[in-house]
Amino acid sequence: MGKPIMNKDDQMNFLKQRLTMFIEVLDTIDPEDANLEDVDRLIEILDELELKCEQFKTR
Repeated sequence: MGKPIMNKDDQMNFLKQRLTMFIEVLDTIDPEDANLEDVDRLIEILDELELKCEQFKTR
């Protein structure tokens, strides 16, 4: 693991990059072929983003 991101601009850039990655994953999933594992992975990514937002708020 890397060191904690303390700079607010770096934190925002990190969150923007992760959100962009999430959107790209979402765009590649065919709704007709999506299975439970795909949905679970999307939820996991959102949970990770939420956790990072909470961590950044306390720094």
